Amino acid sequence: MKVAAIQMVSTPDVHANVETARRLVAQAAQAGAELVALPEYFCLMGLADADKLAIAEPLADADWPATPSTPLQHVLAETAREHGVWLIAGTIPLRVDSALDDHSRVFNSTLVYEPTGRRVARYDKIHLFRFDDGQRRYDEAAVLRAGQQPVALDVPSRDGHTWRVGLGVCYDLRFPELFRQLGQERPLDLIVLPAAFTDTTGQAHWELLLRARAVENLCHVLAPAQGGLHPNGRRTHGHSMVVGSWGKVVAEQATEGEGVVLCDIDQARQTAVRHQLPALQHRVL
Repeated sequence: MKVAAIQMVSTPDVHANVETARRLVAQAAQAGAELVALPEYFCLMGLADADKLAIAEPLADADWPATPSTPLQHVLAETAREHGVWLIAGTIPLRVDSALDDHSRVFNSTLVYEPTGRRVARYDKIHLFRFDDGQRRYDEAAVLRAGQQPVALDVPSRDGHTWRVGLGVCYDLRFPELFRQLGQERPLDLIVLPAAFTDTTGQAHWELLLRARAVENLCHVLAPAQGGLHPNGRRTHGHSMVVGSWGKVVAEQATEGEGVVLCDIDQARQTAVRHQLPALQHRVL
């Protein structure tokens, strides 16, 4: 299956960001990608954390979210349908259920659309990033509510294989127990992890952690990322990549700026690796 990781440098302009995302998804589809993943916060990197609240949407109808209150979900569904791809739509802010809503926090949610445009999965980011080195300070919990439920789904490819896909977002990468839990029912074939890693933490840990999750789970990892200097002054690490089931980086964008990372991932090779090193069968705890 050919997969694509989209790299962006999103801005406070939602319309411009969405148009960039649509253009890059089209580019990936034209190159033969069956599954395309956008980065975290693809739709908005605001000047302030609270900017997410202004564009938050309620969860739309799964079949066709064409309502005035859900423009982001509408365009995502339309994009998946137009290009006939599985679209793992980075993250968008979704409103909290009305019973819990205090209007000051939202979920940071990954939505998955099948090639018909129908939404088939939603994952709310569970682990919320906090960092303070005396110069840079981030605290996602100030405006985000943590999700509760790990999410994995089956994605059939055009060659007749079915891929077990586990979802994570950015800071989730640091918590291997999440991906172990995702693989309890069936081993994961692919982890998809949209991210906006800071340049500071990314230089130190991004590739290291992606490769570790691939090795631990003997599966592929697809990691679309924000990559560059944003108008709010934040610099994200980029290096969108695909990691193979042996832990090798098999495709990567090494430069800042927007782009499309394409890669054919091979389930037969993954099966061979698991036969050679049956570590998933040797787990005790």
